[in-house]
Amino acid sequence: MKYVLVIPDGAADAPQASLGGRTPLEAARTPALDTLAAGGRVGLTNHVPDALPPGSEVACMSLLGYDPLTFFTGRAPLEAAAQGIALGPHDWAIRCNLVTITDGPAGAIMEDFTAGHVSTAEAAELLAAAQRGLEADLPALAAAWRFVPGVSYRNLLLHRGTADAAPLGADLRATPPHDLMDKTVAGDFPRGTGSGLLADIMARSASWLADHPVNRARRAAGKREATHVWLWGAGRAPALDPFTTAYGVDGAMITGVDLLRGLAALVGWKRIDVPGATGYLDTDYAAKGRHAIAALAEHDLVCVHVEAPDEASHQGDAAAKVAALEEIDAKIVAPLSAHLATAGDHRILVCPDHPTFLSTKTHSRGAVPFVMKGTGIAVNGRRAYGESDAAATGNRILPGWRLMGEFLGTR
Repeated sequence: MKYVLVIPDGAADAPQASLGGRTPLEAARTPALDTLAAGGRVGLTNHVPDALPPGSEVACMSLLGYDPLTFFTGRAPLEAAAQGIALGPHDWAIRCNLVTITDGPAGAIMEDFTAGHVSTAEAAELLAAAQRGLEADLPALAAAWRFVPGVSYRNLLLHRGTADAAPLGADLRATPPHDLMDKTVAGDFPRGTGSGLLADIMARSASWLADHPVNRARRAAGKREATHVWLWGAGRAPALDPFTTAYGVDGAMITGVDLLRGLAALVGWKRIDVPGATGYLDTDYAAKGRHAIAALAEHDLVCVHVEAPDEASHQGDAAAKVAALEEIDAKIVAPLSAHLATAGDHRILVCPDHPTFLSTKTHSRGAVPFVMKGTGIAVNGRRAYGESDAAATGNRILPGWRLMGEFLGTR
């Protein structure tokens, strides 16, 4: 049996006036997804428990079949795993965005949680300057704290701890910067044990980065500057059971973002790097589709994660979100469906991780539509794949982490 999971990140949404009262999924031309809906099982699920933050770190863990209430420890440890960084029992990883914060009438405003999509090379230079600033201003931290460059604005701050040194606590909470777009940041600095230290680093970073050559060059080119680091998503290493132990099949992950690469590493999946997979709207959809088909020759299950719909929502761009969904349909779902039709027994599942509302530009918890089709799957066919049709079936799989077992037929 071959299995395919497609995750259109943040695809679920609310009806939009600009789309004639339809959601982006309902407005997009998606003949391949609609064919799955007509011949498969459609319904709703929810991957974000009320007690946890509504982000992809929680929702995608659920989509892969792991109860986040049991296994989730924070976002940054997943991204550390993507970089091959092993966390010891007393270590912490903290997600570190390079962001653009500007002064507004109501105070400091999160203008851009990506610092104008600062390049990876630029980010590495800026993080090196932040490390030098930390060592100069806070020398007592120098031995245990280290900035680690990642991809573009997505980076890490690591703390290497000991049993008798616990600067952060399990009660530490911080707001993701993508949830603050165009909003004041005054009330959203970290809180809980260790929050004062992280807030101090965030505040000091303004002076560390202000006159950096990278920012001078971006200013001269009319680009947004990286004014601060924003720290969030802190946590310790999770202990996830291998997917082969939990579900009896092996897997491979295709994605453009470290979060999903890290999840794949932690559950024992192969990570397939696809040239042109950017984790943004300009990702090479067709290349992802081709690599997924090739990976099926070697793996039982192939997961294709596409960040683009989520990025469009963060920008509040309905047209871009519809366009991304149409690209996923035409260049990923359609060729994979055609290939699977010649591959013997198979199943395909398409499900967003969480809603990302265009109106708020932020992630949310709540129902998302799924469609699965293939060998042995009961049919409750619908005319199309979207939120309204999924709700009309009355079919619910809750909590969301149980969806994987239903898809694989193991639970």
